[in-house]
Amino acid sequence: MAFKSEELAVAYWRDNISLVLKLLAVWFVVSYGFGIILVDVLNQITFFGFKLGFWFAQQGSIITFVILIFIYVNRMTALDNKYDVHEE
Repeated sequence: MAFKSEELAVAYWRDNISLVLKLLAVWFVVSYGFGIILVDVLNQITFFGFKLGFWFAQQGSIITFVILIFIYVNRMTALDNKYDVHEE
């Protein structure tokens, strides 16, 4: 990966790390917050016949993780194109 200047390299990695931290924060809130901390509150709601807290702990965090992978790929492709470091 060749950057045209050091400033572009720093900006690229700043944006990259910012994206990763935002996605990890979403995953943390869904898996730990909804699946563990708020499980009793969410269990009062049913979702497809299951308690919502149980659903988040078993399925929701996994589905969220897969969705976040696709978001990461999409955003990194846009970021690579923005800084002109995409693969040919």
